Amino acid sequence: MTPTLTPWDEHNRTLVANVHPPGWVNPAPAARYNVVVVGAGTAGLVTAAAAAGLGARVALVERHLMGGDCLNVGCVPSKALLRAARAVADVRRAGDFGVRVPDGTHVDFAAVMERLRRVRAAMSPADSAARFRGLGVDVFLGAARFVGPDTVRVGEALLRFRRAVIATGARAVVPDIPGLAEASCLTNETVFDLTELPRRLAVIGGGPIGCELAQGFARLGAAVTLLDTASRILTREDVDVSACVERALTSDGVRLVLGSEIVSVQRGPAGERTLHVTSAQGAETLTADAIVVGAGRAPNVEDLGLAAAGVEFDARHGVRVDDRLRTSNRRIFAAGDVCSDHRFTHNSDAQARIVVRNALFFGRARASALTLPWCTYTDPEVAHVGLSARDAEARGIRVRTYVRALADVDRARLDGETDGFVKIHVRPGSDRIVGGIVVARHAGEIVSALTMAIGHRIGLARLANVIHPYPTQAEAIRALGDAYNRERLTPWTKRALRAWFAARR
Repeated sequence: MTPTLTPWDEHNRTLVANVHPPGWVNPAPAARYNVVVVGAGTAGLVTAAAAAGLGARVALVERHLMGGDCLNVGCVPSKALLRAARAVADVRRAGDFGVRVPDGTHVDFAAVMERLRRVRAAMSPADSAARFRGLGVDVFLGAARFVGPDTVRVGEALLRFRRAVIATGARAVVPDIPGLAEASCLTNETVFDLTELPRRLAVIGGGPIGCELAQGFARLGAAVTLLDTASRILTREDVDVSACVERALTSDGVRLVLGSEIVSVQRGPAGERTLHVTSAQGAETLTADAIVVGAGRAPNVEDLGLAAAGVEFDARHGVRVDDRLRTSNRRIFAAGDVCSDHRFTHNSDAQARIVVRNALFFGRARASALTLPWCTYTDPEVAHVGLSARDAEARGIRVRTYVRALADVDRARLDGETDGFVKIHVRPGSDRIVGGIVVARHAGEIVSALTMAIGHRIGLARLANVIHPYPTQAEAIRALGDAYNRERLTPWTKRALRAWFAARR
């Protein structure tokens, strides 16, 4: 069955025509494939394209929309929405720069979402069935199920393989709160279908998805309340990171109800949702026109016939793999959200490249060797690579931390974006970088320098020699390199240098 999206406008019709074309006829299967890829999200697409490009006979199976979460309900639509929200915030702050906007700010939410759908559709040819057929991949649209250790069934077709890759991704989880499911809550898989802005919005979950959506919808004009059981948002990050983002969300009008429990949810006759909440401040009742859940994801392992293939898995962590991404069936590998706790598009891409080397060429590449950054796209963004101070402490690793506040960075002051910082952790007595965090509007761009340094063992001292265009916020990294080098000037070294120059006057 061809999926239909809401609203069924020209943009969504174009999207579906590319990533699950109506009338698509599956090819006749080959006698045996070098690799069968189950799932056409990022991990599956990268695996299939790379393997076919190397000359392998490849089959790619997708039951829903090619492009997976990233294109359809994740990175692409969410960042389109957040870009519109940032434009609104910039207009509202224009007066800080001496720019007057006489008519104020009016948000045409329907136009915001129409642009989202238009951009998504324009990007979809890269993930399309037609493109992958052109790359030499046999594209099968339908549900895949393993029926043996070396065979996948799609409809009536049997796909025999030397190697297979499970890349079925993950899906949003709705918490087990009485009445929540019956209240027709939204997730990242449905929130981008909206065409009207909810006047009052409750967001459940203070992780990256919840924080991004809460800030985005607040900037677009909704009255947003964000709820979480934890005492702070972004609990995977350091406390000072959470505090910085909390200030930003509050400034944009998000009400934070932290350390709270949602006891139950009721839907009223007019469509409003009532949330009964308890916290340290007592019990309260919240009313919302819509509820968005951003409280975790679960791997897609159901109905795949994994037991018949001899593949071990569990409902929480997904397919079990070793460090080379092999499953318990040595013919079958897995990549991406279905087997990793780091559920990021770029991690899926990187793991797919490991799978191609290991599955097709008897490689020994390891997932644990990846230097993996991640970014939360709030404003300011939070970009992280390597170990945080808390991670290092938990592993018994001592670190020396260098911090540069954006308030001390010229470009940030010129931009009016001074609430943030760059933080780098090194091993004591060494300039070896073990982790870094950037909190800045474009942190996701800046952190790549630290990812490169960690991945290639470039020490903090050498980063002081990297020349940055002036003025840029990335100069904060060079400033931290300078700070490290200044500490190397011990009292003895300083005395020796003074004596050296005194003798040459």
